[in-house]
Amino acid sequence: MNEKVTLDEETISDLTDKIVTALKTVYDPEIPVDIYELGLIYKVDIDENFHVDVEMTLTAPGCPVAGDMPKWVEDAVLSVGGISSAAVRLVFDPPWDISMMSEEAQVALNML
Repeated sequence: MNEKVTLDEETISDLTDKIVTALKTVYDPEIPVDIYELGLIYKVDIDENFHVDVEMTLTAPGCPVAGDMPKWVEDAVLSVGGISSAAVRLVFDPPWDISMMSEEAQVALNML
């Protein structure tokens, strides 16, 4: 018997926090700030099967690690206990710009 699991807000919030922590371990090799603080993560959705969909972008479409970064993000998400699967989709709309960076990232890069 397959019962559909409904995730409560607390579980989703807890998993999202853990995913964000994992994403903060992923860096663009050319920039000393993690991809989350850079504002490269646009969306993180968790479904009732504990599958995570991530939409992300790059600082530039021609980024040298464009082929590798989605796998790094997927691996980071899958490192979170309880996550069954993950899919990462690169999007370029809206295009990334420096206003998407957190204040922490701007300070780290001497932009404030």
